[in-house]
Amino acid sequence: MTSQVEAAQGTSLDIRVEDFLDDKLQSTTDLEDLDSLLANVELQRNQLQSQLDNAVKELEEARRTADNRQGSLAARINEFEKLQESIIARQQVDAASDGPDQAIARLRGPMKKLETVELAQKYLTLLQDVEKNRSEARSHLPQSPKAALEPYTKLRQLSTKLMGLPGQEGLHLVNYVEKVTESLWDEMKKIMSAELEAVLNNRKWPKVDLESDMDEEWVNCFEKLLDLQIPEVLYSPGVVTLLPVDVMASIFVSEFRYHFLSDKPSSSAQAFGNHCLPWFLAHIEKWESFFRDNLGHLLASKFHGTPAANNMAYVDPVCALITSMLPALQEKAMAVAQEAVKSPPFLSGFMSQLMTFDDKVRLKFNYDGGDAENGWPGLTTHVLDEHFDTWFKAEKEFALERFQTIMESQEARNIDYDYAEKGKMKPTHAAVQITHLLRSITGQYARVRNFKHKIRFLIDVQLAILDHFHDRLRGSLEAYQSITSTLGRTLHGVTKEDVAALEGTGALETLVKVIGSADHVVNTLKDWSNEEVFVSLWNELQTRSAHRRSQGITSTMSYDDVKNRTSAATGQESDDGALFDETVAAYGQRRKAGQELLVSALVESHSKAFRAYSTRVQWTTIGDTAVLDDLTITPELDEPLRILRRNFDFLLKALSTAAFRRVWRDALSKLQDLLWNDVLLRQSFTSYGAAQFHRDGTAISALIERYITAGSSALDSLHEGLRLLNLPVETSEEGALTLKEASDRVFTDNDEARKVLEELGLEALSPPVARKILLRRVENSENVGW
Repeated sequence: MTSQVEAAQGTSLDIRVEDFLDDKLQSTTDLEDLDSLLANVELQRNQLQSQLDNAVKELEEARRTADNRQGSLAARINEFEKLQESIIARQQVDAASDGPDQAIARLRGPMKKLETVELAQKYLTLLQDVEKNRSEARSHLPQSPKAALEPYTKLRQLSTKLMGLPGQEGLHLVNYVEKVTESLWDEMKKIMSAELEAVLNNRKWPKVDLESDMDEEWVNCFEKLLDLQIPEVLYSPGVVTLLPVDVMASIFVSEFRYHFLSDKPSSSAQAFGNHCLPWFLAHIEKWESFFRDNLGHLLASKFHGTPAANNMAYVDPVCALITSMLPALQEKAMAVAQEAVKSPPFLSGFMSQLMTFDDKVRLKFNYDGGDAENGWPGLTTHVLDEHFDTWFKAEKEFALERFQTIMESQEARNIDYDYAEKGKMKPTHAAVQITHLLRSITGQYARVRNFKHKIRFLIDVQLAILDHFHDRLRGSLEAYQSITSTLGRTLHGVTKEDVAALEGTGALETLVKVIGSADHVVNTLKDWSNEEVFVSLWNELQTRSAHRRSQGITSTMSYDDVKNRTSAATGQESDDGALFDETVAAYGQRRKAGQELLVSALVESHSKAFRAYSTRVQWTTIGDTAVLDDLTITPELDEPLRILRRNFDFLLKALSTAAFRRVWRDALSKLQDLLWNDVLLRQSFTSYGAAQFHRDGTAISALIERYITAGSSALDSLHEGLRLLNLPVETSEEGALTLKEASDRVFTDNDEARKVLEELGLEALSPPVARKILLRRVENSENVGW
């Protein structure tokens, strides 16, 4: 194998040498340069040999270096293994020995003492800082309250930091620093307040001229006390009373307590609304101008550019005065509430007085309690936070008792014809009084600020009363149906008195009462849905429904409960909903059901009245055709017309114009069906009989037109049928159709019949109907084969 490789290499070398020589010795002249060529070849060989020698040398150095590195690495590995073995051996010795634990146990005691000493040193340092800041703050008072605030602020920050550290609750040091801070603040306020009190005593406050101005010393003392409190005002989470205003108002508060929080007769609970509240308002009104004129600019400048710049409780002196005096009044209100809850009537009046007072304070003095967005909650809210359930229960019982009284009164079920002018729906006295009751209930809670209180009044009182009244209306309709239906009379044992009550217009009156009452409630609730109190309540309900659907609208009402009682749109993005949607829909159904029954009652009344007319009148009478134009109405029509007139007169007074026309349109349509089927298409008519029927139809239409303009259009089909029925046997007018001519053409085919009807201007009749009518003429009775 090796010989083959060498042979191959030799062959390759020979080929290259041969190629080289062929390239360099291509002619005889090239032999002359043979020496130089050999010299060049020799030079190249020497260069290549030199490069080969260098490469061999570098290879030997690289091998020597690699051997040295491998030896060094092996030595380091041996050293590491020895070190590891040493460590393991020492660990085994340490594990078997208890010396370290003993050393640690011996050192634990001294270390704990050292830590205690260090902690004690830190405690002493902290206490020194506390005392230093307290002393420094005292040293600046009363001359420079601003300078006193700097050490006080450091002390307050230290107290806050200690209170915020985890695991520090209940430690003596933390409590001590907190107490020192509070006592220092009380001392600072007391020192500064004493200075202002001295100034006030010198001016014999409040026996000063209301038109006078505060002197410079007075204003300076007020300003220094305000400077002391500004940090508290700016960083307090809630509204605080202004210290200088508290000092000036203290005499008013003392006077208030003397009159209304003592054993004086004026302190009685019954005097709260007549004496206590007016006294408070009178004092604010008395000092309103004095405070604003003297302190308005000062407060505005002090709080300018601060977060409190728009807080009326700080920048308006009158609002600040109210804030300072309200705690005493609130104390009095809560004391009166404790007495009022024992007497529901007194409690109701007391709450009304509180709401009126709150409104006066808000409107007259523009007082918002320092909350520009939500406004002042008022004394009412504070009282209701504790006594709402008692007040609500009393108001609910009163409202339900009033509802029962209304329903049991003698005039409750009578129609109130004086409620509205002619053409308007007339409700019952009960419906009118109930809406007045609901309006008064709205007045009771409309000024309440808490949403959950409002929604309870709406659902548990107002909607509850509306539900009770709705049940009464539904029961009235059900009773009517039981009396007027055969099955109902059988099941419920209707008395003769019940039946007699529906005689005449009794049935109409019963139904009109339901219709008018339901319509009154529907319209009233729709109007209320656009009032501010209910729009605001609806908007807040929608907001709560969108964010608190799973938790419930309030703590006592679930989302589904409120939705089922108010509107299906509750919680939806649609803007079409309103608070009373479900109630309006329920009353709307009662109104619709009442109107349908009213139409049925009219149909029944007319059917009975026209029974003799449709069965006893003979229409085949032969009379003198010369007197056809002077015909009087059929005697049997007198009673039907009287009944129609009576029904028209009654419903005209009780129903609105739109409802009146709607009901009569349906009733007259049924009357047309009666005359059409029982008379026109059932009886046979001579020329005289047809004329008589036409005369009767004209009388009916004339009566309808007296009450409803264009109302006789409901009988258009009947009128056209009468015109066709009254075609003359002979005519003196050229081109006019006679009975025979019309009959011949109508019975020819439908196309010819339509042409005849078109010529006669009869749009409501079809060819088959026209044939039936023409067959009712005696003259055509022998030609039925047509």
